[in-house]
Amino acid sequence: MNKTGYKSGFVSIIGRPNVGKSTLLNHIIGQKIAIMSDKPQTTRNKIQGVYTTDQAQVIFIDTPGIHKPKHRLGDFMTKIAQQTLREVDLILFVINAEEGYGRGDQFIIDKLQGINQPIFLVINKIDTIHPDKLLPLIEFYRNKVEVQEVIPISALQGNNVNTLMNQITEYLEEGPQYYPEDQVTDHPERFIVGELIREKVLHLTREEIPHSIAVVIEQMQRREDRDVVFINATIIVERKSQKGIIIGKQGSMLKEVGKRARTDIENLLGTKVFLELFVKVQADWRNKTSNLKEFGFNEDEY
Repeated sequence: MNKTGYKSGFVSIIGRPNVGKSTLLNHIIGQKIAIMSDKPQTTRNKIQGVYTTDQAQVIFIDTPGIHKPKHRLGDFMTKIAQQTLREVDLILFVINAEEGYGRGDQFIIDKLQGINQPIFLVINKIDTIHPDKLLPLIEFYRNKVEVQEVIPISALQGNNVNTLMNQITEYLEEGPQYYPEDQVTDHPERFIVGELIREKVLHLTREEIPHSIAVVIEQMQRREDRDVVFINATIIVERKSQKGIIIGKQGSMLKEVGKRARTDIENLLGTKVFLELFVKVQADWRNKTSNLKEFGFNEDEY
């Protein structure tokens, strides 16, 4: 049922890797649906976050950071990001105030040429720079790309995020409420569980493991007789040495990954979780179409 004056629409969050897109999305939605890491290329699929108020519903699409691809997985991620530009009602072009302009930004700016949708320049991490540096940064980007609004924020601290949301709502047209008001994402629970496990691997292994890991949820079953969800997941790596790192000495690293992931998964599902993790080597899986499909990256959809 449509409410009179109710607004809704789809908003793409786009930007170089590691500018804070997932942090922003999680802050807006109020819970973790996109994984956060200080390594680039963390997000691999479009993650729809649903923000609902009495006046509006905004569906956010958190794209993979646009970059020049280095492998088939990279091709897939870039294709997703570019596709969203043509599907949405508004685009948030997020930049990192501290890092400023980079070659990756120019790659995105080139993709934004000829786009008809309104574009907001969202300058993130403003808490990391002196205020005097903000105006020159804004002028620089305004000369590079046509934007309708410029909104400086700190996604981590929440500074000015309410202003951003108000501006987004102003630009949206009247429309239906697509999702129930208590729904925050359209992704199945299995997907988010896999992402939470992958996040813990990235956090704990730091620079030792590049983004050559995937997580496959083999089994996820709720036992009604016991208020617990049993989850069996496999962490896929490309090299035997990576498997050793993730397992750790006497299984210590894998145990810690499981412990941290289980806490987040229990918060997500609202129940006790029994989590069993395995590690499997699949050489060069990011360049193999069959592996990409098996691990949930279906190029045919884009």
